[in-house]
Amino acid sequence: MSPKSVFYKSNSIIYFQSDINNKIYILKSGKVSLNYQDIETGQEIHDLIKTGEFFGVKSAAGRYGREETAIVLTDSSVLAFTVPEFELFVLKNNRIIIKMLKVFSNQLRRIHKQVQNLLYMDEHISPEKGLFSIGEYYLKNKSYSQAIYAFKRYLVYYPTGKNSQDALKNIEIATDYLQKYGQGAGPDKGPSPPPEEVVKPQKTKELSQFTQKYYKAVNLLSEEKYKEAFKEFNDIVGQSDDPEYISKSKYEMGRCLLYMKQYDKCIALYTSWIQNYPKHPDLKDALFFIGSAYKQKNEKDKAKGIFRKVLSLTPESETLHAKAKKELKRLEGD
Repeated sequence: MSPKSVFYKSNSIIYFQSDINNKIYILKSGKVSLNYQDIETGQEIHDLIKTGEFFGVKSAAGRYGREETAIVLTDSSVLAFTVPEFELFVLKNNRIIIKMLKVFSNQLRRIHKQVQNLLYMDEHISPEKGLFSIGEYYLKNKSYSQAIYAFKRYLVYYPTGKNSQDALKNIEIATDYLQKYGQGAGPDKGPSPPPEEVVKPQKTKELSQFTQKYYKAVNLLSEEKYKEAFKEFNDIVGQSDDPEYISKSKYEMGRCLLYMKQYDKCIALYTSWIQNYPKHPDLKDALFFIGSAYKQKNEKDKAKGIFRKVLSLTPESETLHAKAKKELKRLEGD
């Protein structure tokens, strides 16, 4: 089996949104744009594909409709894979795996930002199937660290989703395989698993404990039980030695304080959090929440300054940019 090279003229369409097929593409030359509607604002987003990048992976692997329309901007050449061809190609090319994971990380961040914004707006639009499929894809291809990350993020946003139990089970499977065999290996290759009577390291038990506690807290937050959620997140900060869970829990504590209308505490917590995590991917969202707290305190000049800062840090294609712009417009109109 080998991929086919396909040539597309400028302004042609590789596939339309909602199309169902099993083709995965790599851009060899030219320019291709993935166009889709933002799930919160309805604004059309244009993601430019770079030479050597993959597209169409999630929908083909998950066997569901395309999430975007792929438009050819200039004469372009692509490699078209079937799913089995793609899997074989990726498994034989470690450098391609690394490039693919970078692309997938960008796509995951895009999805997570949109879902996070929807949670803040108390809307209920769920792209959970796509996010769960990403975790399944990584697990199948023995990319256990990425699978664990994807399934954890699924549980953050859908703690009571229809695939939540499968996500928890898959996290345990991926964690177990990662510890026994390492990344990129599994039961069919690599060292033999230890005997059943061998007790797993204590670190695994602690991870499972705080994983469950974190998802419980997120669930409480989604149920608007802010006081109870704050307590759970605060317990994690005080008891866990996992930097990831500590930073995420502090971030969610700030949201709880905002929703409980404890605006001064919210501002103080997020200010400290930003100083400790200046490169955190959720930094811009934390700034937005600070601006929201100042707005609620009727300190309009400070709120405007924060929202302008968010605009300066956020590309126009991101939904957070539109939200900050909307808030700033409201404040300037008052």
